[in-house]
Amino acid sequence: RSPPAPCCPGEVAMPAPCCPGRVAVPSVHQSLSEMDFERGIWAAARDGDEARVLQLLERRGDPAEPDQAGYTALHYASRNGHLAVCRLLLERGAPCDARTPGGATPLHRACYCGHRAVTELLLAHGADPAATDSDGRTGLHKVGARG
Repeated sequence: RSPPAPCCPGEVAMPAPCCPGRVAVPSVHQSLSEMDFERGIWAAARDGDEARVLQLLERRGDPAEPDQAGYTALHYASRNGHLAVCRLLLERGAPCDARTPGGATPLHRACYCGHRAVTELLLAHGADPAATDSDGRTGLHKVGARG
């Protein structure tokens, strides 16, 4: 069995021995913020777990809350191409133009990772195609960066 492919250029994927298709974390230690991430909406969005995202939204209710790194659940779902999770987050009020500390929006992440359907969904919900990150790049620049 071949190892899982990374989502985006520059990433390294490692197979987890106990869970084929899952990515292992090379460290056996987790910080409290990492544990919060794994239990929070961000990991559920990253993994495309629509039921878990819905459950967390119904309990805590803030789809705009960033994680410790400044990324929202919509950034993670967009980056990984989870269309249904993106739709759910947007319907629940997630801001489509939330910015990371580096200025990236969910549209930047979807474009860079080549997720056309997510890109179209974000644009339909009012994402700004002219928004630039801290390097002055738009989502269109990110598409071009993929080659």
